[in-house]
Amino acid sequence: MSFVPAVPLGGYAGWRLLQATLPAQKAAYAADPRQAADAAHFRARIGAVRNVDDLLADRRLLATALGAFGLSEDIGARAFLRAVLTGDPADPAALVNRLADKRYLALNRAFGFTAPGGPRTGAPGFADGILAAGLDKGFAAAVGTQEPSLRLALNLKDELPSLARAGGSENAKWYSLLASPRLRAVFQTAFGLPAAFAAIDIDRQLAVMKEKARAALGTDSLTAIAQDGMEKVIRLYLLRADTGGGSAGADALAAGLRGGSGAAVALGLLGGVA
Repeated sequence: MSFVPAVPLGGYAGWRLLQATLPAQKAAYAADPRQAADAAHFRARIGAVRNVDDLLADRRLLATALGAFGLSEDIGARAFLRAVLTGDPADPAALVNRLADKRYLALNRAFGFTAPGGPRTGAPGFADGILAAGLDKGFAAAVGTQEPSLRLALNLKDELPSLARAGGSENAKWYSLLASPRLRAVFQTAFGLPAAFAAIDIDRQLAVMKEKARAALGTDSLTAIAQDGMEKVIRLYLLRADTGGGSAGADALAAGLRGGSGAAVALGLLGGVA
């Protein structure tokens, strides 16, 4: 029987309850026979992966790898994934650097197929790190089958600190957030922005997001928000989502849960950032 998370409540009350039971529930998810089998397969096989072709040839390994970065939708996009994984992260012209969604760059760097000395797949702790990240993403997806808005809240808690720690300016971090359907959905709903917001000029979106952040959170620094303001963002988001948040909140939630295949939107997400 597949794991079913215990999520008796939605909204912010549901979030508080979920946080209180999170360690036990995640342990139960990890012990689910299917999850345990996939983890065992990954541990047994990943060390033998020496190039991109080895990874792409094993769909089960690939599924685990992509799941750790929230990129499961791309499993069928082999040509796109090959370009992402074989790109030189030091080359600004490489596709992996031109994609505004930095999950692909994180995937590239984690596996290191173009790194000196070969891939990192056999390095100590590599499998543990990928599996831990995949556990977080998979558990969030399971929660989403019960309460979709809680999935996006879990995703924010998982991904925003990494985005905030990334190099580059605060504007660069905001552009990366806007390029992530799930992170964008949380902030767009939390700030009460209309569904049409995503269609306006990207620089105007940046300006509005920063203005709303200053008004609601007292800062427009994503670094500071990740450190001290994340719970307030989640609370604002869940309170709006729980009351419907208007059509804008519903539309943002749907867009965030759809995520989107990077292969399908790659050209649209190309972008330089300040």
